[in-house]
Amino acid sequence: MKLNWFERILVNNPVRVGVQRLELAWLRSRVRLGPAPAILEIGCGRGAGTGLILEKFAPARLHAFDLDYRMVRRAPAYLAEGVRSRGHFYVGDALHLPYRDGVWEVVFGFGVLHHIQDWPGALAEIARVLKPGGIYVLEEFYPPVYQNFLARYLFAHPQGKMFGSRDLREALQQLKLPVQHALEVKWAGILAVAVKEG
Repeated sequence: MKLNWFERILVNNPVRVGVQRLELAWLRSRVRLGPAPAILEIGCGRGAGTGLILEKFAPARLHAFDLDYRMVRRAPAYLAEGVRSRGHFYVGDALHLPYRDGVWEVVFGFGVLHHIQDWPGALAEIARVLKPGGIYVLEEFYPPVYQNFLARYLFAHPQGKMFGSRDLREALQQLKLPVQHALEVKWAGILAVAVKEG
């Protein structure tokens, strides 16, 4: 599901980038990546997270995609001149990733999964493209944050049954992608690292 005008304003501001910087600092203290990993970012938006990933993790290759063509078109301009050529952007769908099985060492998703009605299908695709031992880094929000009266008026999110903490953790476990590290507020959301078994 694409962001509406209000959500674009919310996620495309300096405060959001500051939050992502803090999240990546926490992640770096818990995740040890090999040199120059291959990284995929789902739901890259305007590329703010992509720029931070390039800066903090120095991947050999980084593919980033979003469902919204307007955001993807703007993303390369957000990156610093020196790293722009290292990020490859495209329009894509998390339910149909255009990759063979087991090709990515790391998949990042900053607040994306809760925008996808078929979130179990998206998780299955993420698990499919990760290598054994691969890492899924996720930041997600739970329904009380986006399915309340005010949020329904301001944001575009799937309605109906979406995941909470238990649902998300169980789905990841079933895909052999258990959570290894997490910062979580049970009613609000989670920042987590899941590692693919195998």
